[in-house]
Amino acid sequence: MHQPAPPPVVPSAAPVAPADTARTASAEKVQLRAFADDRAQLFAALADVRAELARLKQIVIDIERNAPPPLLDAPGTPDDLKLIVGVGPVIERMLHQAGIGTYRQIARLTEREIDAIDARLAEFPGRIRRDGWVVQARSLHLAKYGTNP
Repeated sequence: MHQPAPPPVVPSAAPVAPADTARTASAEKVQLRAFADDRAQLFAALADVRAELARLKQIVIDIERNAPPPLLDAPGTPDDLKLIVGVGPVIERMLHQAGIGTYRQIARLTEREIDAIDARLAEFPGRIRRDGWVVQARSLHLAKYGTNP
């Protein structure tokens, strides 16, 4: 006759020593720190790439608007005053003739200077204040040069 096979012998789990759990926890902490460092480096690299992408997008926008790229802007080069609402080619020419060619100059106009320029722009009375040229020039200067005028 055939006897049934004996049940398989299952090794009993050896009790885990507290030193082993401490070693495992320590190894896990080291690995988590390494992951956190890698993550921080990746986020920093991502921020750098996003900043570069924004800079390149602005160059493309400037090229599409026929504005000279910032690489070609020399100090003292007049700004495109036509970007100010209310300034067209004719007024821009009049401003250039008056010696005004940059956003900084318009942003720093005093009330007396505004009145003097307004008198020269007889065809467009009150346009400087009405269209807020000084405020617009400040924001354009800040956007272009990164500093307050």
